[in-house]
Amino acid sequence: MKYEAKNFESLLGIKAFSDRLLKDHMALYQGYVTNTNSLIDHLDRLSQAGQAGAPEYAELKRRFGWEFNGMRLHEFYFGNLSKSAGSLDSSSALHKKLVNEFGSDSHWEKEFRTTGAMRGIGWAVLYYDPGEARLFNAWITEHDTGQMFACIPLLVMDVFEHAFLADFGLKRAEYIDAFFQSVDWAEVGRRYEEIPDRR
Repeated sequence: MKYEAKNFESLLGIKAFSDRLLKDHMALYQGYVTNTNSLIDHLDRLSQAGQAGAPEYAELKRRFGWEFNGMRLHEFYFGNLSKSAGSLDSSSALHKKLVNEFGSDSHWEKEFRTTGAMRGIGWAVLYYDPGEARLFNAWITEHDTGQMFACIPLLVMDVFEHAFLADFGLKRAEYIDAFFQSVDWAEVGRRYEEIPDRR
């Protein structure tokens, strides 16, 4: 069964980002879906041919996580944006958890923004660790280095240049402002509330 690209065209017309930027970004996401499917097929063919020990198989296997993570991270990213973004409900379970963990929602936001503003390409992610019932702001380099195993992504911000260069040039801080103006906090809160055995 092949992965299918999700349709995020409902985001076109969002105030913070141009349609050109979003269309290019969505096309890039679709490439990750295509490459994920292509790698699955190619790896299966090599395995069926008894080539699982070949260098080609090993390199494609390493590449698979990069393409798959690129697909999934973009789905979380586009999924936590909205034309009708609002603020996080102060009575929500997520808001209470952020205040409990970080002292205030503004302190959490400052740390998240600082994470996203670090030099380099990658992602800023608010994770929930179900093992210890903790929240962390994390940096993921590219798509693979820094992923927090068994943690659940709640808020995902793409900070590769393709996410902002066309609209903001090198002004990453302005992009981060635009991102926060576009966060679908209802979706982010839902991700948190749907965690089983959440503490």
